[in-house]
Amino acid sequence: MNELERTFLAKSLPDLEGKHKEMIDIYIPKEDRHPIVRIRKNGEKYEITKKYPKVEGDSSVMVEHTIPLTPEEFASLSQIEGKRVEKKRYVLEIEGREAEVDVFQADLKGLVLIDFEFDSMEEKDAFQMPSCCLAGVTHEESIAGGYLCGKSYADIEGFLNKYHYTPL
Repeated sequence: MNELERTFLAKSLPDLEGKHKEMIDIYIPKEDRHPIVRIRKNGEKYEITKKYPKVEGDSSVMVEHTIPLTPEEFASLSQIEGKRVEKKRYVLEIEGREAEVDVFQADLKGLVLIDFEFDSMEEKDAFQMPSCCLAGVTHEESIAGGYLCGKSYADIEGFLNKYHYTPL
C-alpha cells in the first residue's frame, strides 16, 4: 500500500479540543540508525508495520505493510529492545483538510508535527502549507519517526533551530 503524505513543523498549535489517542511506537532493530519496522499502540489498536520510501530519497511516497496485533501480542513484542517514542495524536480539520497533529511527550516534549495525507500525487503537489505550519519537513530524515525514536528534544534542537522552531 502506498501512502502519500506531507509533514510540517507546527508554528502554532491548532485548537486541540477534542479526542486524541495516546500512542507508543517502538522501532526495531534498536541498532539501526533509522529502523523501518515499528510496533505501535494506537489508542486501543495494536499493529506491526514496515514502512519505507517507494523511491529512495522521496519520503512523500511510502510503501506501508501493516499487520494488526492483539493486545497480548503487542505486550509480548514490546519486550523487544527498541527505540521508543510517545505522543498524543489529534485528528482534526485544518483549513478545510483533515490533519494528524502529533504532540510529542516525554523526552521530545515541545515537538509538534502536522501530517496531511493525499489520494493522488497531483493533490499532494498542489497542497499549500497551512498558516499554523512553519516549514515542510517531509524529506528531512532527522524528523522521520524511526529516526526520532530514542531521541530527546536536545538531540534534535540543532536541526530545529535551522527552521527557527519554537517548542510548543
